[in-house]
Amino acid sequence: MTSKTKFLPYNQQTIRRAPQWNNFSTEMKHTIEVLSHVLPFRVNQYILDELIDWENIPNDPIYRLTFPHREMLREDEFSQLSDAIRTKKSTADIRTIVNNIRYRMNPHPAGQLTHNVPRLNGESTDGLQHKYKETVLFFPASGQTCHAYCTFCFRWPQFVGMDELKFEARTSDILVEYLKRHPEVTDVLITGGDPMIMSAKALRSYIHPLLIPELNHIKNIRIGTKSVAYWPQRYVSDKDSDDVLRLFEEIKATGKNLAIMAHYNHPNELQTEVAQTALKRIITTGATVRMQSPLIRHINDTPQSWASLWTTGVRLGAIPYYMFVERDTGPNEYFGMPLFKAWEIFQKAYQSVSGLARTVRGPSMSAFPGKVMIDGITEIAGEKVFALQFLQARNPDWVRRPFYAKFDSQASWLDDLKPAFGQSYFFYEESTQNIRQENKIKIIAA
Repeated sequence: MTSKTKFLPYNQQTIRRAPQWNNFSTEMKHTIEVLSHVLPFRVNQYILDELIDWENIPNDPIYRLTFPHREMLREDEFSQLSDAIRTKKSTADIRTIVNNIRYRMNPHPAGQLTHNVPRLNGESTDGLQHKYKETVLFFPASGQTCHAYCTFCFRWPQFVGMDELKFEARTSDILVEYLKRHPEVTDVLITGGDPMIMSAKALRSYIHPLLIPELNHIKNIRIGTKSVAYWPQRYVSDKDSDDVLRLFEEIKATGKNLAIMAHYNHPNELQTEVAQTALKRIITTGATVRMQSPLIRHINDTPQSWASLWTTGVRLGAIPYYMFVERDTGPNEYFGMPLFKAWEIFQKAYQSVSGLARTVRGPSMSAFPGKVMIDGITEIAGEKVFALQFLQARNPDWVRRPFYAKFDSQASWLDDLKPAFGQSYFFYEESTQNIRQENKIKIIAA
């Protein structure tokens, strides 16, 4: 495939048109049909042709990253939904089954919907989140889809048609007004979905209002994107790819930093010529590229995968940034793993790379109180413990404050952990309880 290939996406209805459809067994085809009723499904021809090894399905990591698997649902859920589809139950009956599964999957973890949405003039702001003092997240409506969907994605509610679970803003007017009133904010993260699904013209319409003199306190504009891996042609051969790069240059010319928060989940995503060309072209605009991904069972759960990803990124000019712990949402029972195992994988990968790649931080849990990093596993006063610290927090005073949890080989998330040394609760828990209660009162009052 050349870099000039036209973008050709497939969804639940159209995947049968893909040339690779004949590679699927009857059971795999049925699994795709069932799972795509619950979780979003989208792939494109570049992924099918260039990134998936069809001799290695279903174990190929990019295949697992983009195609659903039966085990992503609990067995009783899969059977119930499968039977409803096979027996042609009514649309309403199927929707009831689907929505019950979706709400069981914790669609908005870490207080995204209930505690992260800021208020302006007494009303909730559409398409904004403000969890950490210096950073506001912005969800432009035109960017609430992706070139392809990741099977593990913690933002899956954005794409399943349930409007009550969706974040989006039609313009940046509310964002600009909110930022004018909050000079403590230095960073805006434009996210989705994927903002880079938008045309250069649409992207410019959201970003240009952030470049006005009244917002000089905004030092960093971040764009969260998977396009660098799933459709690198966005920066190479799309009809407005040069316009995108000129926009990046315009942002840099104002004196602001532009950071492309690049979601690379596996080193194979960086092996194609067009992917490497895209990365080089982005960097020539003066933008920085930071690599981040969760640790995902079945996909990148070896130290070798991470070491290869980080060293390749560094060679091409990208900065290793975060290894996240798979969030407690969606099919996390399929993709998640124990925290001790996550730490072991991170440590072994970290040991095997040079200092240039050791900019990466992790394993990090984006939990309700903040980003909590597993700093190590050790023994103190005869007790085996997880050493933890906040890299980001709802309360800035918690940042970089060490604390300890009892070692638990089954724990896979912060909420599974118990305080060490006989303590009744972690130091931050009383404060987070107050945050939850205060927000509940605000919601009732509104």
